[in-house]
Amino acid sequence: MRIRLLGILLGCGFLVWGQPPAAPTDEKVGEARGENIGNYNLLQSWEVGYRFREVDGNLGKYRSDVNYGNGIRLLGSRLAVRSRDGHGSWMDELVLSTQGLGNDPYQFANLRIAKNGLYRYDLVWRSSEYFNPALAIANGLHATNTNRQMQDHDFTLFPQGRVRFFLGFSRNVQEGSALTTVNVFDVRGDEFPLFADVHRRQNEVRFGNELKVLGVKVNWMQSWEFYREEMPAALAGASAGNNTTDRTTLSGFLRDSPYKGNTPSFRLNLFREKGEHWAVNGRFSWSAGSRNFTFDETALGTDRFGGARNRQVLVSGNARRPVATGNLTLSLFPTAKLTITNHTGFHSTRMEGDSSYVELENASLTTAYVNFDYLGIRNITNATDAQYQAKPWITIRGGYQYSNRQIRSVEQVTVENFPFSVRTEQTNKLNAGVAGIRLKPWKPFTVSVDGELGRQDRPFFPTSEKNYHAVSARASYRQGPWTLSALAKSYTNNNSTSLFAHSARVRQYSFDGSWMPRDWFSLDAGYSKIHSYTATGLAYFLASAQINGDQSLFLSNLHTGHLGAHFSIKGRVDLYAGLSLTRDAGGSPQGGSTLALLRSVQTFPMGFDAPLARISVKILPKLRWNAGYQYYRYREDLLPLQNYRANTGYTSVLWTF
Repeated sequence: MRIRLLGILLGCGFLVWGQPPAAPTDEKVGEARGENIGNYNLLQSWEVGYRFREVDGNLGKYRSDVNYGNGIRLLGSRLAVRSRDGHGSWMDELVLSTQGLGNDPYQFANLRIAKNGLYRYDLVWRSSEYFNPALAIANGLHATNTNRQMQDHDFTLFPQGRVRFFLGFSRNVQEGSALTTVNVFDVRGDEFPLFADVHRRQNEVRFGNELKVLGVKVNWMQSWEFYREEMPAALAGASAGNNTTDRTTLSGFLRDSPYKGNTPSFRLNLFREKGEHWAVNGRFSWSAGSRNFTFDETALGTDRFGGARNRQVLVSGNARRPVATGNLTLSLFPTAKLTITNHTGFHSTRMEGDSSYVELENASLTTAYVNFDYLGIRNITNATDAQYQAKPWITIRGGYQYSNRQIRSVEQVTVENFPFSVRTEQTNKLNAGVAGIRLKPWKPFTVSVDGELGRQDRPFFPTSEKNYHAVSARASYRQGPWTLSALAKSYTNNNSTSLFAHSARVRQYSFDGSWMPRDWFSLDAGYSKIHSYTATGLAYFLASAQINGDQSLFLSNLHTGHLGAHFSIKGRVDLYAGLSLTRDAGGSPQGGSTLALLRSVQTFPMGFDAPLARISVKILPKLRWNAGYQYYRYREDLLPLQNYRANTGYTSVLWTF
C-alpha cells in the first residue's frame, strides 16, 4: 500500500513540475472527498488551459507591465495527502500547490510536510521574469531583462510544543542581461552604450529557538547571509558614442566590478502577553556586515579635443557595516477604559573601512585619490500614546513623539600627495503630536478623525519633512448586504533651507462600497482621487555656468476607479465582469523652471484601462470549464511611443478528485 502511495505522489510531482500556469479560476468544483489509500486521504485539483495575447503598440512596455504570453499552461494545481486519524507513520500532512509553472513570467510553488507534534517543513519557491525597456531613461539604453528565483526552506521541530526549534535556508538569484551607458574622460565627454551580464546571488542560513520563561515568550534567531554580485560590462567594438559629431571616441572599454560580503546577525524578541494591568514587548537585532569590492575600469580612445586617452580607474574597499536596533513597548491598563503605551526605539548604522578611489592617466602617469573612511547614523525615538474610552460610543486618543537623529561622516582626500580629512556632523530633532477621536453613534456606523503636527529643526534633505501637518477622516457603514467606507486625507509640508524652499501638498479622497442582496449576486465599486502638488528649488550647471534660484514644479491629479459584478446562475454558471480605470489628468501649474525642457515634465497625464470578464461552467460535479478575457490600454502624453493596447485571455478545465 505504501509503495502505491509513493508512486502516485511521484507521478503527481513530475506532472506538476512539467507544466506551466497562468490565472487559475476563483470558482470551486463540487465537494471532493479524495481517495483513501491505507491510512491516508489523497485529494488533487488541476487546472490546465491555454493563454493568448495580442499586443498593438509598444510590446516592451506591455512586457514591463503585464508580460503574459501565448501557450498551454498549468494554471494551478494542488495536491493534499493527509493521515485519516492524525497518526501517520512518517507524516500526517503533505500539501503541494503551484501556480504559473512552466512558461509564465510569474511562477510559484509551495510545499508543506508535517508530522503532528514532531516537525513541520515549509518550502516556498518563486520565479519572476523582469523586463524593463527603459524607454523613458536614455531611450532604452538602460534596458534590463533578468530572471529572479527565490526559495525559502523552513524546518520547525516540535511546532506545537512549548519549546520549539527553527532551522532555515533562503536563496535569491538574479541573472540576465542589461544595457548601460558610460561617460568617459570628463563631464563634457560623450556617452557610450555598454552590454552587461547580471549575476547576483544571496544565500542565508539561520537557526533559532522559542520558549516561555516566567510568562515571557522568548524568540531568538541567529543567521548568516552571504552575497555576491558580478556585472562585467564591455564595449562591443570601436564606437563614436551617442553624439557622432564630437571628437570623443572609444576604441576599447572594459569594466569589472565584483562585489561580495557576508552579514552575521542576531534577532531577539520578547513578548509578555497582556496581563491585568500591563504588558511589555521587546525587539532587538544586531548585524555586522562585511563587504569587499573592486571596481576596475579601462578606457582607450580620444577626448573632446581629439587627444589620445588611456585611462584606468580603480575603486576598492573592505568595509564594515555594524547595525544595532532596539525597540521596547510598554503598555499600561490602569482602568478598563484607559490604555497608555510608551515606545522607545534605538537605531545605529555605521559604515567604516578603507575605501579608496584611484584614477590613473596612463598617458601622463598622473593620479587622483579620494578616500572614504566613515559614515554613521544614530536615531533615538520615544513616543507615548494614550487612549480613553469615555463612553461605549466615543474614544479619544492623544500622543507625543520625540526623535533625535545624528549623522556623522569622515572623508579623506589626497591632493598633490598631501592628505587631509573632512569631518561633518548634523543632528536633527523631531517633535510631533497626534490626536484623534473615534465615534460610533449607532452600531453599523463608525467615524474617526486623526491629526498630526510635527516640527524638525535640521532635516537632512531639502525635500525632507520639516514643518508638516496631516489630518485624516474615515467613515464606515456595515449592515445587511451593504458595506460602505469613505476616506479623506490632507498632508502639507514646508521646508526652507539656505539654498531654496520646498513645499508639498497632498489631498486624498476615496470611497468604496459593496452590495450583496442575494447569495448569487454581488456588486462592488470604488473611486479615489489623489491631488499632489510640489514646488522645489533647483540649482544646476548649464553651459559651464551655475544656475541658482530656479524652481521645479510637479502637479498630479490621479483618479482611479473600479467596478465589479458577480453572478451565479443556479449554481452551475458563474459570471464576473469588472472594469478598472486609472487617469492622471495632470494640470497647468503656474510658473516653474526657466528651462522649457523642465517645464514640459511638470505634469504626467496618462491613462490605464483594464476591463475584464470571466465565466465558469460546472460540467460535472467535479469538473469545470473556465474562460476569461482582459483588455489593457495604456496611454501617456509625455512619451506616446510607450502606448499600447493588448487583448489577453485564457480558457481552461479544472478537475478535482
